[in-house]
Amino acid sequence: MGFGHRGMDMARAVVAAGLTAALVYIGNGLTPHWPAMWLAPLPVLLFALASPGWQAGVVAFVAWLAGCANLWRYFEVLEMPHSAWFGACGMMAAVFTVGVLLMRWLARRGRLWSAWLALPAVWTSFEFARNFVWPHGSASSIAYSQLNFLQFLQTASLTGPWGMAFVLMLLPSGVALGIGCRKTKPAMRVMGAAVGVVAALLVFGAIRLALGQGGPIVKVGQMISDSNGGASLEDAGEPTQRLFASYAEQARNLIGEGAQVVVMPEDMGIVLDSTVAAVDGIFQPVADQTGAVLVVGMTRRGAEGRHNEARIYEAGQAPRSYAKEHLLPPYETSHFAPGTQRTTFAAPGTGNGTWAVAICKDLDFTNPARAYGQGGVGLMLTPAWDFRVDGFWHGHIAVMRAVEDGFSLVRTARDGLLTVADDRGRVLAETGSSGVPFATLMATVPTGHNWTLFQLLGDWFGWCALGVLALVVWRATVR
Repeated sequence: MGFGHRGMDMARAVVAAGLTAALVYIGNGLTPHWPAMWLAPLPVLLFALASPGWQAGVVAFVAWLAGCANLWRYFEVLEMPHSAWFGACGMMAAVFTVGVLLMRWLARRGRLWSAWLALPAVWTSFEFARNFVWPHGSASSIAYSQLNFLQFLQTASLTGPWGMAFVLMLLPSGVALGIGCRKTKPAMRVMGAAVGVVAALLVFGAIRLALGQGGPIVKVGQMISDSNGGASLEDAGEPTQRLFASYAEQARNLIGEGAQVVVMPEDMGIVLDSTVAAVDGIFQPVADQTGAVLVVGMTRRGAEGRHNEARIYEAGQAPRSYAKEHLLPPYETSHFAPGTQRTTFAAPGTGNGTWAVAICKDLDFTNPARAYGQGGVGLMLTPAWDFRVDGFWHGHIAVMRAVEDGFSLVRTARDGLLTVADDRGRVLAETGSSGVPFATLMATVPTGHNWTLFQLLGDWFGWCALGVLALVVWRATVR
């Protein structure tokens, strides 16, 4: 009989771990299917409420770690050691385990409301704190699993990614307590509250989507050559000059089709102090003769160091520049100095609105995007360079910044996607960058700026999550 019970316990543990792992694998990562993430923690939470603590801990850790196997190949593409995968994913699995065990502890002592908040508070506090010290910012937040769920994505305009991560853990916690503790009086109220919070956010999201963005409509053009025209990134000579000339010619074609701004990819080639005048002589005449804006990504190497730079060409204006603020370790941190200045400029023509420039990894972080939003930016122009396998995930992380801070986004990524999105997170146009010799995209996009709560109050919800965690831990320790 004892053996039969142990066999049943083992089977339940395997099923719970397997279901959560499968749902995390499907629902999170580089190509997430958003519905799965809402259910992912539920099997482990139900198992934990009915099992000894050590079993609950083992199952929770194994389940989350196994679900992160969808990132194994990505770490190999990034040429990172397997230990890096174990470190990053093992930490997330450990945090999930702590949250599950804290929920179980409180539930078994009848503190269901505190138990409901335990896992969301632990998880969100971890993501929020990591954002300050991790060189990839908010990039691995589970909030990014919801990039295609537009109604819920509008929550980012209130709380940033932190509120979305909180709610993704809040709903399954409430459902698990409603099922696992159904014989206790508050259980159904907890589950009802969880469903009510989600319903309220989805109603808000539907209203925000219906209102739309507004503002002047701009026709944007994007182009990219993944082959880079045969020019080496270490060659500042004639091949790079020819590549820039071919980009300028293609820009003229897009402007001839109506493009008012053309965004090119990140780090197209090296420009020296001695060659920058020649490069400006390629692109500035296009802007002067057509009235369009050109944004060109390049490596700028000179007396002030080496920068990953975007150069902005406007009619009748001296070229402006923006140096990338957040650099990708170790590839960029060992070669470039980070930028410290942000670049905004008045929309051409009537000057109705403000535009800005950021580069690729800058938008993995809530800043500088929030600072740009506070400056009233309505259109963000972003050269980028991805790793192809992360094209959707990394490209659409930037889309969340647009929702948070009330601007439209034009992102041109080598080895990735050419993406145009509005400030509601709707992808208005998108194509892959693998076209030969050039991939191009034309789209119209609204450029009105909209104020958001997140833009005004910043990381308020992250700090609230830390406060909730402190309260929950206190509740777990008092008699």
